[in-house]
Amino acid sequence: MRLATWNVNSIRARVVRTVEFAVREHIDVLAMQEIKCKPEQFPYAPFEDAGYHVVAHGLNQWNGVAIASREPIEDVELAFPGMPGFQKGHVGADAPQEARAIGATIGGVKVWSLYVPNGRSLDDPHYLYKLDWLAALSAYTRDTLTAQPDLALALVGDFNIAPTDADNGDPTVVEGASTHVSPPEREAFQALEAAGLQDVVRPLIPTGFTYWDYKQLRFPRNEGMRIDFVLGSHALAEAVTGAEIHRNERKGEIPSDHVPVVVDLDLSGPDDDDDRPMIFG
Repeated sequence: MRLATWNVNSIRARVVRTVEFAVREHIDVLAMQEIKCKPEQFPYAPFEDAGYHVVAHGLNQWNGVAIASREPIEDVELAFPGMPGFQKGHVGADAPQEARAIGATIGGVKVWSLYVPNGRSLDDPHYLYKLDWLAALSAYTRDTLTAQPDLALALVGDFNIAPTDADNGDPTVVEGASTHVSPPEREAFQALEAAGLQDVVRPLIPTGFTYWDYKQLRFPRNEGMRIDFVLGSHALAEAVTGAEIHRNERKGEIPSDHVPVVVDLDLSGPDDDDDRPMIFG
């Protein structure tokens, strides 16, 4: 299975480019973020013509997540248990949920396409919402993997966190003054790892960014950030045989400000293929 994640920054504006990438790169499962449309507005036909099933979750012109798959999509969920909501000015725990998560089982893998809240600024309520959202995601992950330790679980998407200094090349993003690099956000990322996940791309591609702001020539200067990840359970990490960051997708006409991240999975298991290279011990 070739599993990819891509913040497409409006699927209606970039559907041709997205489908062409998926077909050209032989992607089996594509998780998308920031589709910026309701399900009834999603451009299904180009995906279906290319042989993909699609499930989408969007509430308005903001946020939104989707999954396209060549294999059947089963057990679709539109939020993980405990996922908090947000509404500006709302006080209390019953704020409406945003369209930031969609999960499904595909070929034996539980895949979540996630668009983690941005946080906006360190003194904004959205920042506290981001931390609460990540804490709930960690709790869900821990509970899920405690109950199903052999589950192939993939949490993929735009996490809006640069977990280490090496993941941040944008000079305007500074610890103490900016979101994405603050200690609480980085600790929240580490909590996901402590809950039983690992970044399955970093061991294979230790450098490189996945996002470059449109402003101030950030891409030509390579002043980007690594904020798009494939986090996998132990069972999923053991199946990883390769990974790619498609930097060239930031080029050309009307590119997204993010690029796709792809991992190759051999889900046959060691009993079926004893010669499969063991990347993760």
